[in-house]
Amino acid sequence: MTPGERAFVAWLCAERAGLLVDPDKEYLIESRLAPVARREGFGSAAELLQALRDREEERLVSAVVEALAQRDASFFREPEVFALLRDQVLPRLARRREGEAIRVWSAACGPGQEVYSLAMMLADAPLAGARVELFASNLSERQLEKARSGVYTQFEVQRGLPARMLVRHFERRDEAFELSPRLRQMVRWRRVNLLDDLSRLGRFDVVLCRQVLPAMTEAGRARALAGLTAAVDGGGVLVLGRQDLVSPPLGFRPLGLAGMFVADAELQAVA
Repeated sequence: MTPGERAFVAWLCAERAGLLVDPDKEYLIESRLAPVARREGFGSAAELLQALRDREEERLVSAVVEALAQRDASFFREPEVFALLRDQVLPRLARRREGEAIRVWSAACGPGQEVYSLAMMLADAPLAGARVELFASNLSERQLEKARSGVYTQFEVQRGLPARMLVRHFERRDEAFELSPRLRQMVRWRRVNLLDDLSRLGRFDVVLCRQVLPAMTEAGRARALAGLTAAVDGGGVLVLGRQDLVSPPLGFRPLGLAGMFVADAELQAVA
């Protein structure tokens, strides 16, 4: 793959999804695009890109961008985040909601480990008298398909998933593990580009989008953050990665852990 072809990929990803792709990372780009090329019937990533230039076919554009948008995921990443949500944030929101549903959105959910961690947490420690609605979205339709299936390899379940939860919530399927249908049905899925108008999704009490913003261009990051903050209801909580944002966004206050912020309203910050 030539430098020009890699530069084209970087431009395309930035333009369509705000993704920051280093055109000098030849191995990363080729390794991500090679499976797409094979799947689409091309002999190489270079042939795929040439066809993309010739046809300007939207399906191929999406396939290339989504391949570069793949990110690492694990169950219960940063367990202290889930502990704070379970023990303090969600109970406070439940009291404030007074019987209304609490809406939680896992944005850029990858193959689903984060939102399913929330589902297992709620199944094992339900909120008395409260109902939690879980939503999850991703740019990649292929990753959403995997997430919907709830099927994970031995390697994937070993990353962050406690053994007791594996036994309680998963069934062995040949060499993989399948999450129970009850927990899979707790989540509503949607393909979402964080550069799009997020207001159409409604407002949420908790929005999680961790370790995503650093992988975006400066312009993409600003646009995505504006959409995410606007999606948080008053008194709701925005959960970013520890290093994603040092200072609180406008209208938010720190919430006890790095990367967690509460929108100004009745819900008080946790000391």
